[in-house]
Amino acid sequence: MIGGTPIFVLKEGTERESGKRAQSKNIAAAKAIADAVRTTLGPKGMDKMLVDSMGDVIITNDGVTILKEIDVVNPAAKMIIEVAKTQDEQCGDGTTTAVIFAGELLKLAETLLEKNIHPTLITEGFRLAAERSTETLSSISMDVDMSDDETLKKIAQTSMTGKSAGDLKDMLSEIVVKAIKAVAEKDGKKWKVDVDNVKVEKKQGGSIKDTELIEGIIIDKERVHDGMPKNVKNPKIALVNSAFEVKKTEVDAKIQITDPSQFQKFLQNEENILREMVDKVEKSGANAVFCQKGIDDLAQHFMAKKGIYAVRRVKKSDMEKLSKATGAKIASNLDDLSASDLGTSGLIEEKKIGGDQMTYVTGCKKAKAVSILIRGASEHVIDEIERGVHDALSTVADVVEDGKMTAGGGAAAIELARELRSFAIKTGGREQFAIEAFASALEVVPRTLAENAGLDPINTIIDINKAHSTGKKYHGLNVHTGQIEDMRALNVLEPLRVGVQAIQAASETANMILRIDDVIAAKGGAEGGGRGGPGGMPPGMGGMGGGMDDMDY
Repeated sequence: MIGGTPIFVLKEGTERESGKRAQSKNIAAAKAIADAVRTTLGPKGMDKMLVDSMGDVIITNDGVTILKEIDVVNPAAKMIIEVAKTQDEQCGDGTTTAVIFAGELLKLAETLLEKNIHPTLITEGFRLAAERSTETLSSISMDVDMSDDETLKKIAQTSMTGKSAGDLKDMLSEIVVKAIKAVAEKDGKKWKVDVDNVKVEKKQGGSIKDTELIEGIIIDKERVHDGMPKNVKNPKIALVNSAFEVKKTEVDAKIQITDPSQFQKFLQNEENILREMVDKVEKSGANAVFCQKGIDDLAQHFMAKKGIYAVRRVKKSDMEKLSKATGAKIASNLDDLSASDLGTSGLIEEKKIGGDQMTYVTGCKKAKAVSILIRGASEHVIDEIERGVHDALSTVADVVEDGKMTAGGGAAAIELARELRSFAIKTGGREQFAIEAFASALEVVPRTLAENAGLDPINTIIDINKAHSTGKKYHGLNVHTGQIEDMRALNVLEPLRVGVQAIQAASETANMILRIDDVIAAKGGAEGGGRGGPGGMPPGMGGMGGGMDDMDY
């Protein structure tokens, strides 16, 4: 106010939250997101049903899938969801753990803020604790050898436990390990695995037991002409990303025909162009063509006459996988296609799966791309199995690349918490309170596992701590019996990368949220203004057309 006249600095309709009120709102948003997925953690975790505005249903207990599907408008809540997305991209598993850990960090930080401990001191304590935690986690990790198939299967089984895929985890884990070992490539002394080289194809029908690994590539396309052979043994494969069609002019052009014979010549010329294209393929020695673009009907006829198996409109990603599996080079120009560009396999055949025709490219020698065909009774079942298989593929790939694993069942979390409490005393200062809070936040993992299994969480934490105090650092909770047992003996193992990434991502995001003391929301800045009214800071998280309740803070 100047002389009784208000001075408007912010645009009309802008809302502002400052100080502790802004911090408490952001922390409440983070806690709400964590609570949304908390009950899905562990072998005894429950599923969520998400229904969108179109009535489509997703049933899952995969943390990142749940958080991607719900419609979140609160900016702090979006930051927590980014934790899950980053965890999924980097590790493929541990998304729920990362989110509930971030939520717990902020919940305990709120208690420290109420004691007038400055946010900068809290974030510094969290940073020191995160560094110490990752160092300790690495020191208690165990080595895994690429050739140890049994251990790799145990890691795959751990990631699938609690999901629909867990019912047949023995069979699926064997498929996953074979797939990862097939696409793994040696890079100096280390192994590198690109999970994208494992093509996961879904087909409704049959049962989950019919899921199989194909040492080659499945293309969800049929041959373009019935006159083509249904299968080709030891084919010479050409991969082409240009169309087998007559090119149209890039500029507007008009062709004037005054004589019927001219029209015939025009059609004949088009036919000759297409015939020449097919002749170039035949000249290269290819008897199977996978085209990224279209194939003209006449070109299809010429290919069928020459006994060439052809598939059109193949996805770019599938073309790349075919190249890795068969050794073929993708040709952009038919004029440059030669015998050296062709790939080989044992067999190309068209098979009918679940009512659809699919092309199988199998028998590829030293294929660096393979396929997993997932079968199931319904679309929802297949989708959830695919998510379980994706998590298993990612965790096995992590272990193959890093060669390190840790014990699950809350064993690692308790060991880290014990180490941090000793570290906090040595550190001193007000940061000590933040380090102790970080240690308590780590205990959210075994506590949640116990809660979801219907066990007493306090007794569980006490019992695991008691076991660790006697040097049993790999002991955790057996959710099936309620006993504290050696997780190595129970085959509850997970990649070191999952734990390290969860700690780093959660602590960095929590620190960023804690440092915010002012939230300025422009009018209409959020999607639809949220339920806070026009120009208001959106108060919460809307469900997918009634799939989840709105959460207000």
